[in-house]
Amino acid sequence: MKTHTTSKGVTVIIDNSLKKFKGQNLFPEKLKRANEILAQAGVPDFKKLKNK
Repeated sequence: MKTHTTSKGVTVIIDNSLKKFKGQNLFPEKLKRANEILAQAGVPDFKKLKNK
């Protein structure tokens, strides 16, 4: 990964060899655990949060 600091912001150039991982789940165990935690804790209702 290369960075260019010629402007005020940092530009990140992503290596094209990483495209082979697009759409793949590299960590299925962690994804399963995260989904279990979200199912137990629940996801907040964002519509109610916006109205406050």
